[in-house]
Amino acid sequence: MTTSNTLPADRYFSRELSWLEFDQRVLEQADNDSQPLLERLKFLAITGSNLDEFFMVRVGSLKMQAEHNPSATDLTGRNVFEQMRDVASRCRRFQEDQYRILLENLEPAMAEIGIHRIELSEASARHQELADSFFQSDILPILSPQIIDDENPFPQLLGLQLHLCVRLQITGGMEEANARSSAAALKESQKKKKKSKSKDAKASQELAPSAWDFAIIPLGRVLPRIVPLPAETGYAWALLEDVVMRSVEQLFPGRQVLECRPFRITRNADVELREDSAADLMAGMGEVLESRKASASVRLEIDQRASHEMVEFLRPRLELEKDDVFSAAGPMDLAYLFHLSGLSGFDAYRDPSWPPQGHPQIDPRESMFTSIARQDLLLIHPYERFDPVVRLIEEASADNDVLAIKQVLYRTSRQSPIVAALMRAAERGKYVTVIVELKARFDEARNIEWAREMEHAGVQVIYGVKGLKTHAKVCIIVRREAQGIVRYLHFGTGNYNEVTSRLYSDVSLLTCNDELGADASAFFNAITGASQVQQFQHLAAAPMTLRKRAIAMIDEEARRSKEGQRARIMAKLNALVDAQMIDALYRASQAGVKIRLNIRGVCCLRPGVPGLSENIEVTSIIDRYLEHARILYFYHGGEEAMFISSADWMPRNLDRRIELLIPVLDPACRKKLSRAMDTYFHDNVVSWQLLPDGSYQRLQPKDPESAFRSQRKLYDRAVHETISAQSSRATTFEPHSSGVPLQ
Repeated sequence: MTTSNTLPADRYFSRELSWLEFDQRVLEQADNDSQPLLERLKFLAITGSNLDEFFMVRVGSLKMQAEHNPSATDLTGRNVFEQMRDVASRCRRFQEDQYRILLENLEPAMAEIGIHRIELSEASARHQELADSFFQSDILPILSPQIIDDENPFPQLLGLQLHLCVRLQITGGMEEANARSSAAALKESQKKKKKSKSKDAKASQELAPSAWDFAIIPLGRVLPRIVPLPAETGYAWALLEDVVMRSVEQLFPGRQVLECRPFRITRNADVELREDSAADLMAGMGEVLESRKASASVRLEIDQRASHEMVEFLRPRLELEKDDVFSAAGPMDLAYLFHLSGLSGFDAYRDPSWPPQGHPQIDPRESMFTSIARQDLLLIHPYERFDPVVRLIEEASADNDVLAIKQVLYRTSRQSPIVAALMRAAERGKYVTVIVELKARFDEARNIEWAREMEHAGVQVIYGVKGLKTHAKVCIIVRREAQGIVRYLHFGTGNYNEVTSRLYSDVSLLTCNDELGADASAFFNAITGASQVQQFQHLAAAPMTLRKRAIAMIDEEARRSKEGQRARIMAKLNALVDAQMIDALYRASQAGVKIRLNIRGVCCLRPGVPGLSENIEVTSIIDRYLEHARILYFYHGGEEAMFISSADWMPRNLDRRIELLIPVLDPACRKKLSRAMDTYFHDNVVSWQLLPDGSYQRLQPKDPESAFRSQRKLYDRAVHETISAQSSRATTFEPHSSGVPLQ
């Protein structure tokens, strides 16, 4: 058997470059003129936020690795400096594509439908007057410029916030400028004589006095990024930074403004809690949030019109290298496009609404407990509503027969009805235990707030597990019934967030299966009681058994194939990075197993390589909903084993998180899930195929009649099943009972 130690390193793709290729596929949606215009704006905005996260997390991690473990290599064998070089080059090309699409395609197209961005330097006198008036009344009283000199050090800037850098004529005129230049020349000469190579000496030399004064103006979060302007038809607007730059002299009376340009920085967000030194986890997470505000800068974005002098004023003070500076050909922080994509009056330029449907086996007139007791229920969101999950927990909070509710919360909405129901349940005397993962990146502050509120309501709150993130999605409701204690369960692939459930494609399983209930209780109690996890009947959990179970299932398919049996594997994941899982798939491919993978984002597996992976096909779907479900299928000798999971196949999920792998035991649910998987793999409209060289090729239908768009098919199927269920209920007579039993 070939092992990972003897195969060439190029059998893997770079994780970082694969992430950027995913963002490129999203960007292609913004460049696709078959998409409605305002949906294209939204896709472009998504690429901006994705790239921000990439720099905060992945580039931040690479820079920390360069400082602490520079000799380490990734799956491809590249060292950290080679990775950073490749990433910087790829990001520049990506940014060029972003601004080309925005400036050459989208803005002209918006103007054609009546959404006009006003360039104030070329605007009408009326628009200029209104912009100046807005500056006087709403902006000038708020902004506070900060001069940077020997007495006023460089300020701590918030990451991802827009700022203006202003270059000013110095107050003392040419005499002072010459003095500064002489001082700078003397300082540089002294440094050369010392020939110091230390970091401090280099920084000191770069921070030599300049012949200008500089000031920083934070634009903050209070002021609107988009400033509406009157329009005879449609919608006219200007960017906040343009309005401020037009009148910036008013912030510096008596000074000559030589230059004013927008910029923003990105800070490293890969700051983790050192739990061995944090006695109080809540306080420790607060420290992490604070430390992110002052963490090292990893990127400087600045208007491409900025002078060399301005860039070289900012760069060394932010302790950045030249490769960390990105010149922007257009507006920075593309999040403002989300606002434009949601403008009222332009519905014709958006996707038609797809209202989520009810589940055909859930009767809204009966209790969720009744529906689940009758049969297991599998919901595919957002085509089917997330409401039944919310309703189950809300009913449990008020049901006198419910004794306890146990739930894991990783991410929730800002006004979460689920959290509100859990607090009501505790206030009504039910035993409510919630594991709140305080370490959920970028949601730490919200989770801390929810944890405090739930504790105040009487909920028993567990702050995750030391050294691990609790990422499993499970809710257990313990109910007293005539036959004894029954556990009603929800397992999911997505978070308990009713807002994102309308935007993300996920799967929910509702069941009261006794064996799954026993497994779920054992799993939950092992976390809350800090006890050893026992052997489950059906579930597998990371970091203990999930990897082992998945590899065993893959190897079993390989064994059957070698024996001449039919073997098949399908998997739908968000990311495939883990080398052990990839190698197991390679072994199965070499054994003749046909493997189809639908990997939304990062994929480090190289498909279609003769002798290694010729039996593996990898596709990726980018459409109106974010593909988020994790689903596994194994032919399993004809028994067709199917699983849903909270875990992607990444080392962090398999080794450093608490995750669940849940078998779908009910035949009807398994059939429904299998049909959905087949639907994904038939897509030829918004599906991309990963090629052996790492590029992606968009699949194309042979003719319009053969076009197959998976998300459209899943939605149409949900609508059809809802209509059929409603029609069936309408033709079923339900008599009023007198309550007197028939003789």
